[in-house]
Amino acid sequence: MSKVEDAKKRTLAMIPVTLPDGSDVLLSPGKHNRLQRDIVTEFLPRFGNGARLLYLGDTDEKTLYLDEASLSELGLKLEKHDKLPDIIAFDADRSWLFLIEAVTSHGPMTPERQAELERDLKHCNVGRVYVSAFPNFREYKRHADQIAWETEVWLADAPGHLLHYNGDRFLGPHISNSK
Repeated sequence: MSKVEDAKKRTLAMIPVTLPDGSDVLLSPGKHNRLQRDIVTEFLPRFGNGARLLYLGDTDEKTLYLDEASLSELGLKLEKHDKLPDIIAFDADRSWLFLIEAVTSHGPMTPERQAELERDLKHCNVGRVYVSAFPNFREYKRHADQIAWETEVWLADAPGHLLHYNGDRFLGPHISNSK
């Protein structure tokens, strides 16, 4: 196969993503970026309340989308982009910053990772929502014992649900629809 044919084939395999602002980007092929697409198109509309995307990484091109001005405005000082989670979004109405790790082989939001991000966010005065996103329950189970408390877990194959690693914040009865 020629280099031109190989490049054409790779372009066809790219993963198109429409960002919340309506713009389109292409993620490089692979399960990690398919999960990132699902986070942008499924998680953020459901749980992000119209959150504005501030950062989107890519397995080939580390910084695919970056709103550095908004991150700086929020007090996130970027020394190195490789320290960022895979996706960052901001919900201005609730003043929540979503810090999302897409987990396909690399780790979830661990206590160490959360502490590292907290150090980077010491000048940020908005609420932080730490999320570990997985493609499915099987991948989640591989990492479940590493996930930090006070974080959220989202599974792409059950997009309407969250697992809460945060104690009594959501403790209470659930009302059954069946009688």
